[in-house]
Amino acid sequence: MNLETIAPALAIIFGAYFIRGITGFGSGLISVPLLALLLPLQTVVPLVLVLDFTASLIMSRNARDHVQWKEVMPLLPTSLLGIVIGVTLLLSMPREPLLTALALFVILFGLRYLLNIHGERIVSKLWSIPAGLIGGLVGALFGTGGPPYVIYLTHRIKDKSQLRATFSGLFMVDGSIRIATFVVSGLLGIYLLPLLTMSAPVMMIGLYLGGRVHVGVSNRQMLILVGSLLLVSGGSLLFKAWF
Repeated sequence: MNLETIAPALAIIFGAYFIRGITGFGSGLISVPLLALLLPLQTVVPLVLVLDFTASLIMSRNARDHVQWKEVMPLLPTSLLGIVIGVTLLLSMPREPLLTALALFVILFGLRYLLNIHGERIVSKLWSIPAGLIGGLVGALFGTGGPPYVIYLTHRIKDKSQLRATFSGLFMVDGSIRIATFVVSGLLGIYLLPLLTMSAPVMMIGLYLGGRVHVGVSNRQMLILVGSLLLVSGGSLLFKAWF
């Protein structure tokens, strides 16, 4: 890796965790497709996994009393199954289909944010089965498993402080399982240490500053910004995969 790769990679990480500091989620969805333009996906996914896990530990430190564990537990069994399937695919699938699937996934959620597609009604806990499976699979395969979890939990929890804390609690547990699976499979090794050493301070600064931004940016404006960024990064990734 040279400065031409390291500098934009660190800028992407800062921006992704700055946004997570504001919203409580979205770091993987933003950082993975952009980092995949610079680095192999098999490097990007474990890197973002460790950074996300660390961010979850930091963010849940002062909010553990607000975590709704009764909403987290039903997601875990199928999430574990999804993680095993995702790691298997990450190790065996060729590069172009992987990048194409990631690009389409990111574009889909970019459109969802831009068009403000969401519902308000409380859904059944049975929806935790597909949400956990898809979240675990996509998280292991692309490092961006947050959206299926976020969609499910936003239809179960309406209190914003509880919702934000529960996101962090879930990502912490889910991250622990993925880290163990990645270590066993050989995807997470000592080779990542130099990149992690550079990335961790940048992640923490972005998270800290984002957590203190409350003025001048509404929820809707933030979703438009994130959605636009996802469309651009997804389109760029699709171009890279095939051209």
